[in-house]
Amino acid sequence: MGPQPSQPQTAELFRPRLDELLNMQHPLIRLIKRASCEQVIVDTTVMPKAIAHPTDSRLLEKSRQHLVKAAKAHGLKLRQNYNRCAPRLAVQAGRYAHAKQYKRMRETLRSLRSRVGRVHRDIERQLHQLPEQARIKVRELLQRTGRILTQQRKDENKLYALHAPEVECIAKGKARTPYEFGVKVSIATTLKEGPVVGMRSMPGNPYDGHTLAETLEQVGILTGADKPPKTVIVDKGYQGVEVPGVRILRSGQKRGITKTLKAMIKRRSAVEPTIGHMKVDGRLARNPLKGALGDAIHAVMCGAGHNLRLILAALRLFCARLGVAVQEIIGLLADRLRFAGAVFA
Repeated sequence: MGPQPSQPQTAELFRPRLDELLNMQHPLIRLIKRASCEQVIVDTTVMPKAIAHPTDSRLLEKSRQHLVKAAKAHGLKLRQNYNRCAPRLAVQAGRYAHAKQYKRMRETLRSLRSRVGRVHRDIERQLHQLPEQARIKVRELLQRTGRILTQQRKDENKLYALHAPEVECIAKGKARTPYEFGVKVSIATTLKEGPVVGMRSMPGNPYDGHTLAETLEQVGILTGADKPPKTVIVDKGYQGVEVPGVRILRSGQKRGITKTLKAMIKRRSAVEPTIGHMKVDGRLARNPLKGALGDAIHAVMCGAGHNLRLILAALRLFCARLGVAVQEIIGLLADRLRFAGAVFA
C-alpha cells in the first residue's frame, strides 16, 4: 500500500478564499475609494415638477375652479360661477390653437379671462366676511389668480402652476424639449467610479457657473473631507468661474492640458448616463413633492437612490463570483476525495 495522502483540511481550503472575498475592501465589491472624492464631475439638469403643461386656458380654468370651490367651502354667494361656459371656452381655445387659428384662440381666451376676473372680483369684495384663518388662505388664492390674470407672454417670473408657484421655465437647448418646467439641479459624481457625491436643487434658475461653489461645498460635507475636492471637470457652461483651491477643467480646454488631463476631460461625459438613469429609474424626471423644500429633498433622495442601486449591483456581482468560488472549492474537495478513495482502494 502506498503512502497515505494527507487529509484535506476544510478550514485551510475555505479560509484564505473567503477572507479575501468577504473583505469589504475587495475589488469585487469596493464601490468608491477615498482618493476618488478629490476628482469629481459636476453638471446641471432640470428636475421637472409634477404639473400639467401650462397653457393660458388650463391655468385660467383651474383658477376659476379653485375660486368657486373656496367660495362654496366658506359660504360665499357668487353672482355667477360660469360652471357651464368656462370649461367649454377652455376646450375651444385648445382646439383653435391646434388648428393654428390664433385670432379665434385669442378671442376665446379673452372671454375666458373676463369670466375668471368676474369671479375673482366677486370673492374679493366679500373677503371681509371670512374669519382670519380662512381669509389668509383665500387671499393667497386670490393673489395667485391675479398673477395668472395679469401675466403676459414676455413677462418674467410667471406663474406656471396654481399649486406650485416655485416652478420655473428652464430652457436647456434640447430639440425634443425646448422648455422644461421645474427647478435646476446640480449633480456631482466621482471621476472614476461614478457614485453621486453631491446633489442639490438650485432655485431661481441661476447661471451654471454660479452654482459650482455651492455644489463643491456640499461635496466636501458629504464626503467628510470638510473641504472641496482638488479637481473638478465641467462643461462649457461653467466659463468664467473660479473657485479658490480648486482646479477646474472645462470641455474644449487646450492650454496647459497634458495627456492625463485630456483623458480626464474626455471622461466628463460619464455624468450624462448617470443623469439619464436617475431620470428613468430614480424618478428624477417628475418631482411630486410640494414646495421648494420638496425640491431639495427629492433631489437628495434621487442621488441616494442611485448610489443604492450601484451598491446592489456590486453586491449581485459579488454574490455571483462568491458562488463560482464556492463551486470551485467544492469541486476541489470532490477531486481530493476521489483521489483518496482511489489510493485506499
